[in-house]
Order: sequence, then structure tokens, then C-alpha cells
Amino acid sequence: MLADVPLDLPVRPALPALLDALRAAGGGVLVAPPGTGKTTLAPLAVAGEVPGRVVIAQPRRVAARAAARRMADLLGERVGERIGYAVRGERRVGPATRIEVVTTGLLVRRLHHDPELPGVGAVLLDECHERQLDADLALAFTAEARATLRPDLWLLAMSATPDADRFAALLGADGVPAPVVQAPAALHPVTRIWSPPPRPAPVTASGRVDPALLDHVAATVRRALRERAGDLLVFLPGVGEIAAVAGRLADLRDEVALLPLHGRLRGAEQDAALRPADRRRVVLATAVAESSLTVPGVRVVVDAGLARVPRVDLARGLGALVTVPVSRAAATQRAGRAGREAPGHVYRCWSEATHARLAAQPEPEIATADLTGFALELAAWGDPDGAGLALPDPPPAAALTVARDTLRGLGAVDADGRITARGRAIAKAGAHPRLARALLDGAGRVGAERAAEVVALLAEEAVAGPGDDLTAGWRRLRAGADPAATARWRAEVRRLRAALDDAPGTGDAWSDALVSGGDASVSGGDASVSGGAAPGHAPAPPPAPGRPAEPRRDDAGHLPDDLAAALLVGLAYPERLARARRAGGSAYLMTGGTAAELAPGSGLAGSAWLAVAVADRSPGAPTARVRLAARWTRRPPGRPPARCCAPRARWPGPAGTWWPGRWSGSARSSWSRGP
Repeated sequence: MLADVPLDLPVRPALPALLDALRAAGGGVLVAPPGTGKTTLAPLAVAGEVPGRVVIAQPRRVAARAAARRMADLLGERVGERIGYAVRGERRVGPATRIEVVTTGLLVRRLHHDPELPGVGAVLLDECHERQLDADLALAFTAEARATLRPDLWLLAMSATPDADRFAALLGADGVPAPVVQAPAALHPVTRIWSPPPRPAPVTASGRVDPALLDHVAATVRRALRERAGDLLVFLPGVGEIAAVAGRLADLRDEVALLPLHGRLRGAEQDAALRPADRRRVVLATAVAESSLTVPGVRVVVDAGLARVPRVDLARGLGALVTVPVSRAAATQRAGRAGREAPGHVYRCWSEATHARLAAQPEPEIATADLTGFALELAAWGDPDGAGLALPDPPPAAALTVARDTLRGLGAVDADGRITARGRAIAKAGAHPRLARALLDGAGRVGAERAAEVVALLAEEAVAGPGDDLTAGWRRLRAGADPAATARWRAEVRRLRAALDDAPGTGDAWSDALVSGGDASVSGGDASVSGGAAPGHAPAPPPAPGRPAEPRRDDAGHLPDDLAAALLVGLAYPERLARARRAGGSAYLMTGGTAAELAPGSGLAGSAWLAVAVADRSPGAPTARVRLAARWTRRPPGRPPARCCAPRARWPGPAGTWWPGRWSGSARSSWSRGP
């Protein structure tokens, strides 16, 4: 297939050596800087050497679609012929497809389904250096499948940074590292321009980007438009910052096209940013544009110098995306976008001295993120602690312990960490285990459609729109106030409904607890975050597999939206059910012992109880800030809301330990009387 492509990219001279290495060892590492064409040409070269399909895994959906489209264009074909792709909710392949581009998460799902990967001749793992959790799992699972089941399978790790020794060791055999092939750097130089703001504009204590920095980024874009030719690619940490900078540049719309590029856009909107246009463009992008994507026409990069990464507060069970300075390696990748097609320029919105103090590499997700989903993947693979897997880094012991305790509370794993039948149903839902639990156990009470709608919103909370009121965001999506957001949300709702229909069984015991005040367990076992059961309360067994519970007659809408949303949030995060410290106030105490507060002006203020879906706490801050929550609008007779969602739970927290109906510890005075 490579012979059909006349394109002469810098990686091409390295491809003969790469193929020789793969023929000899069956595995290898390709190191190729940004802009060298590794994502485009390496799969085409490998496809000419192996029988069966070549699967290339990308960490992001937008990159998977773009890579497939680029290869198909080079072959003069449409996507779905010899080149196809598959991402969540969308697959375009045909009987003649030889190369299929997938997301790393989808590859992990396929490995669980059949680790032999029948019909696949080679797996290429692109952008391994990014070290996302799914990418680490895909590498480890594929390496084990190759070693034990498919010695004929070619396995290639591709990285844009020179840290190849780690991957070579993992893919080697008998103590001999896999061969490493280096591709030359991109042909075109990129000139650096240091452009720090006139005054420091650090990320605020709440984790938000200082508006002064966004002002400076917008001013730098205007400067670059005056000083340089070609299209601009602007790197910003998130969707909110993209909208804010676009607003600051709105007066330029008659002169240039302002185009967003991020993973939450529909495919057609992403395509618009990746196509040449008949006028100058300013593409405002998140980190999705760091690698694998060529944005045609770009000669200038403006880099805000920030990245948004997952972090988890293990003591309080709070996870969030936080804004951090970009690493030097990521800054180099971003700059390389300007030199893919011709000499370019990068405007860095920080000083050269600041650059020298940046971390050399970004932290891998395994070191900082919530590992609950990761731990479930390990359990489903049959290696609960991951000790026998070729992981680039071992999971931190404390984080893995918390994750496994959470899974035990959900009934997803047993005391030894082995996956249960319920755990397999949770894993097949394709959502975070907590959200999958809410979907499976909540459908019988609020109805399958409403359960899928709320869980889809929680899975991609940005579609809720502005504000912290979950129910208001739900209603906006139903009304189609933002058509693009509604389309994405509806697609996820359909996927979750299908997963629910395929589930071997769903729990309905908690619905009776809500109405009757009885002690039916809703967790499929001990629902604690930390493990263990209350004295005198043996964990209830998980629901037996079987036919899904029949919906109750009042499923169509008997429960008000607020309560339906709150119940689903409570099933996912029982330790985040929160009671107002005083009537009419905005300060709350969660059942996990964490103090929380609503933002000034929140419409949720005054609610006696909240079910908190998203909260984060800045380092050193005394309280967490509620970002997304639903009101608990109805009180079951004689029962706190938490007992309706996890009647046998215990949640140890910094303020004490809460058992249903009572506290032990410093928070006792706030909770001893119940609601």
C-alpha cells in the first residue's frame, strides 16, 4: 500500500529499517518527531507485510478519524474502503478494509472480548509517550496476548519523544529489548518567540485560568496575525478557554475564520477545522491537536502554556481536571505543528526562564488519576494488581487500594480483587464503574431512558452547559438549546440504552428502600468507598444475573426530575450526598465528611440536601467547591437520602466516619439528628 503513496515525508527513509526490525523481532519502537508522518506512512508500510488487518490505536477520537481520513485521501479512496476507523458510537469499515484506526479504549474492549484478536496481523500503538491510562492498558494487554496467544502478531509502539528505552524493554523478549528505529526530525524549522504576559497570570486558587492570561493570548493572536503569514493554531487548556478567547477575537470574524477544535465537537465540526479554507483561519484547540493531526495551512502556533489533566484527592474521593503548566516535551510537540508543511513560528506565552523550569515530561495519568476504571480493567483481565503485566509504570499502591475498595463496594470485585458477574456487567456498560452502577441499579426506579440520559450527562459533564444545576442542564439538553451538545448527548444516551438492554440484570432493590424505608441493599454488596461493612450488617450479595428488572409503572415520570437526577447521582457517589449546615445556606457537609460550598449566586443555595456529582478542592483550601449537583427534593419517610442509595455503607472521611444515621468524629454535631 505504501507504494501507492508518492508522498515523501521525513519518516519514509526509516521505514525499511523498521520493517526489517519487525520481521526479525515481531515487535519494536518507532521514534519519530511531530510532523514526520509516522501516523500516516507506518501503517501503510506494515499493511504490505502482514496478512490480516492492521489496527492502529490512537488516544483520541478526533485523531483516529483524522488519521483514517488522511490515509484514505492519500490512496484516493473514501474512508471505509481499504482504510477505516472505529470510535465510540461510530464505525466505518468494509470487507476490503486493511487498516483500521481505533481509539485505545476501543482496542482494550476488543482485547477483553477476544485477546487473540482474530484476523489482525499487526497492532500499532500511536502516541505512546502521552501515557494515558487506556494507552498503558492497551500496551500491556496486547503485549501479553502476543506473548501467550499470538506470537505471530506484530506489535509496534510509536512515540514522538525520544524516551524509547522504557517501551523497548516492555516489548522485548528473554531480557533483550525490542529494536528501536529513529526517524529524522521534520524538515522545516520553527522559530521560537517568547511572549510572556506583562504581569504574572497564574492559575487561580480555584483552578481557573486568570482572565488576564486569556486577554494576553488574544492579544498575542492579533500580534501574530499582523507579523506572520499563514493560518494560526492556538493551544488552550479547555473548551471554556476556547470560547473565552473566541469571544475576545469576535471582531475579527470578517477577516479570519475562528474555528474551535476539541474532542467534544461533532465529527463535521472537527472536520471543518482540519480542512483548508478560502480565507485565513485561527484554529483554537485543546491538546487534541498536539499530535497525530495535521491542521493544513498552519504556519504559526500560539501556545498559552497550560494543560488540563486529571487529578484525584484520595483522602476525600474527589477527582477533577486541573490546569497545570505544560511540560517541555508537550511544548515542543505543540511548536512542531507550525513546521509540518513549511518553516513556521511559535509564540509562547511565557518566558524563556520559565520554560527552563518546566517539567521535562508530563506526568503519566497512572500517577495522578482516579484508578477505579483502571482497576476494573485489570480485574476483568485476570490480573487485579497488574503485577504480571507490561505496564510502563506500576500503579501507585495507595490509589490502587482505594480503587479496589470502591469496586468491592460496588460489588464489582470480590475480597481478593477478582471480578464478579456484576463487575462484568459494569465493565460492559462502557462507563466509569460508578456511573455504570447508577445506570444498572437506577433504571428500575427512574426508567431506563431517564437513567441513560442522566448518566450520559454525567459521563460528559461539559454538555450540561453553564451553571452547577444538573437538572437544569438536563432540561436544556432535552430542549435542544445547544444542538451540537444535544446531538453528542443523544448519541451517548443511545449507546447506554443499548448497554442496559444487553446487561444480564439490573438492581431494583433500592427502589423499595426509597418508598418503604426498608433495608434493601442498593450496592450489590458493601457500598463503602473504603471497604468493610457496618458492625452487625453483613454485605448483601450482588443481584443475581437474570432478566433485567421490569420498570415500575411510574417510570414514565412519576418522580420529579430533581429527585430522579439526585437518586442517580447518589447511586454513583453516595459519599457525596450533602446536607446543608444551616437552613437556607450555601455551605454543606458531605456524608464522606468533606465540607463543600456552592459558588456565589448558585440557584441551588437553600436546598436542604444535595446530591453532588462534581466537586473539586484546591490544595490548601478548607472546603470543596460544588461544580455540579442536583437537589434532593423529597425525603423518604424516616430515612436520610444516603440510606436510600447505600443503606449499609460507611464512608470514612477527614471529619469522621458516617454510618447511616449517625456520625463518629468531629462532624457529629452536624449529622447526629439526621434530616
